Amino acid sequence: MGNGTTSENFALFLTVNYAKMAHWPRRRATYQIRMPASDTKDTLLEFPTDFPLKIMGATVDGFAQTVLDVVQRHAPDFDGNSMEMRLSKGGKYLSLTCTIRATSKAQLDALYIELSSHPMVKVVL
Repeated sequence: MGNGTTSENFALFLTVNYAKMAHWPRRRATYQIRMPASDTKDTLLEFPTDFPLKIMGATVDGFAQTVLDVVQRHAPDFDGNSMEMRLSKGGKYLSLTCTIRATSKAQLDALYIELSSHPMVKVVL
C-alpha cells in the first residue's frame, strides 16, 4: 500500500440512496472524500457515551414501535419512554430521536446499518 508516511491518503466512500427519499430523484450517488492518513482514527468518540440518533420515516402505524424494537435489540438498556417524537409540518413524516448509551463503534455501526436498511426508515442521522 505505502510506506506509512503522513502524506498518504485514504478514500472514504459515501453512498447516498436517493430512492428512499420520495421527494428526491430515484438515483444512487457515490461521493469520494480524501483525508490525510494522519488525521484518521477508528473513531473520534470515547466510549461509553450518550449518542443521539435521529430516525425519520413516513407517519404510519407501527413506525415508532418498529424503530424502538430495532434500537432495543442493539441497546437493550434504552428506555423507550425517552424516545422523542416530532411530526413534520404537514404531518406526513415522523422524526424520532433516540439517545442511547453507546458502548462501541461496532454497536453504533450495526444499529445504523439495521435502521437504514429497514423499509419503513427514510433517513438515519
